[in-house]
Amino acid sequence: MNVVPVFRIDLLEGEADLEGVLEVERESFTSPWTREMYAWELQNRAVCHIYIVRTPECPVAGFCAFWLVFDEIHINNIALRPQYRGLGYGTALMHHVLAEGRRLGARRATLEVRAGNTGARRLYERLGFRDAGAYRPNPVQGVRYMSLEI
Repeated sequence: MNVVPVFRIDLLEGEADLEGVLEVERESFTSPWTREMYAWELQNRAVCHIYIVRTPECPVAGFCAFWLVFDEIHINNIALRPQYRGLGYGTALMHHVLAEGRRLGARRATLEVRAGNTGARRLYERLGFRDAGAYRPNPVQGVRYMSLEI
């Protein structure tokens, strides 16, 4: 079992946090979201929620962005800087996001994951997410839809 060093999870606050999220995006994804995409998302904070993992060494070690729509949270992105992966931060962040979803009235969490992203799939399955099949409207081949009652 991994021992997670000191960290905290906060809501995204301000330009410095957003710049950190964009850096994590660039380090983590082949098609990262842009500043403009996040600016659009953040115009509606009642729906869009972004949580940041902070460590003493790194003000934005990772993040999770989700939408709250009626009684469901849809996890759009979760990512950690490479040096923070596999240490338990992702699990802690997901537990926090799921608890926040429940607090906000959500009864289900959903997400999409590439079938080949075995690390992410293992994390989601350990948390109780179940494969709900291929996500048909998504034009990207190999994307799976996962769901969890929370």
